[in-house]
Amino acid sequence: MNTVAIIPAGGSGRRLKADKAKQYLLLDEQPILVHSLRVFELAEIINEIIVVVPENDIEFVGEELVRKNGFKKVTNVVAGGAERQDSVKNGLAAVSEGCDIVVIHDGVRPFVKEEMISSIVKAAGEYHAASIGVKVKDTVKETQNDCIVRKTLPRQNLWLTQTPQAFKYSVLQKAYAAAMNDGYYGTDDASLVERIGMKVKMVAGSYENIKITTPEDLIIAEGLLKNRSGGEMKFRTGFGYDSHRFAEERKLILGGVEIPYEKGLQGHSDADALIHAVCDALLGAAGLGDIGRHFPDTDPAYKGISSMFFLEHVRDMITAEGFSISNIDATIIMERPKLAPFAGAITANIAKTLNLSAADVNVKAKTNEGMGFAGRGEGIAVSAVATVVPLK
Repeated sequence: MNTVAIIPAGGSGRRLKADKAKQYLLLDEQPILVHSLRVFELAEIINEIIVVVPENDIEFVGEELVRKNGFKKVTNVVAGGAERQDSVKNGLAAVSEGCDIVVIHDGVRPFVKEEMISSIVKAAGEYHAASIGVKVKDTVKETQNDCIVRKTLPRQNLWLTQTPQAFKYSVLQKAYAAAMNDGYYGTDDASLVERIGMKVKMVAGSYENIKITTPEDLIIAEGLLKNRSGGEMKFRTGFGYDSHRFAEERKLILGGVEIPYEKGLQGHSDADALIHAVCDALLGAAGLGDIGRHFPDTDPAYKGISSMFFLEHVRDMITAEGFSISNIDATIIMERPKLAPFAGAITANIAKTLNLSAADVNVKAKTNEGMGFAGRGEGIAVSAVATVVPLK
């Protein structure tokens, strides 16, 4: 199933009374839009992302927010329209052929979770249209024009609608065509689908999945972030692991250093297991997934490439996420060859790439006492731990 996410982010920030559009305001030192995009980038069920922004912001968003953060699923950044509905229409026009499900999510809802995305896509596959939402907790009263209560609504069947919302592509196309033809503007995409007689399935979301549109919302968002981290975040750690088997007619590369040996390591890139483990540790510390998501071994662009390329890009991703790398500790498990003569060069290589001192990079080599695949000389295994701290 081919699933495309459209992220409308064309707001001006008028209600926030901010000096910049709300989607670019910083939350934990990153633009709100970046927080939203990152969740969709890491969601396995999403194949493609289209971002819709004000026309004058296309170059800025494409370069500063998409490319520098390594969002590889973003295939298009398109111009929005006068209203949100116009922006989504422009996003729909950019969807490539073969799309099955379209997911719409407000760019200023940064607390969306991957589980919400997965559940809404599955619901759309079954019901053709679905929306994330939460049950109303307060008593709701309907008033007349003079604010006199007309009636109290039974709240057991009332929902507050959020995004993401997901639809069969053909259904949403039909709904938008009908709305635009009639000059009808709804407050969300689900209302357009309801208008053509389709039923929409509500899926329970989270009360934390707020839309940031007012100064109060931004304060709440900052509080949610602080609560998630248990107060001021001091540091974060990540663990990485990789293993490769030995292969004939391959160079043995570890830490970007070529080690003289009769065999090398099998892999799509240069198979530098040490660097792969370090990358995974760093990505884990910053909550950015793993190396396979960002540099898949199915991509021909990475065939035979030096893994130091991966490390450089991971370093930049860590910085863009608002962290500074503190230290690296790695252990290489292999019987042969001995790495002691090359330990200094390996350490210096990693330290230089990560802008660390050599004292902040520790690389150890151990044998496995003849046990397991490493002990039998069939390959090597590497584990790594990385610590990052928030930038001030």
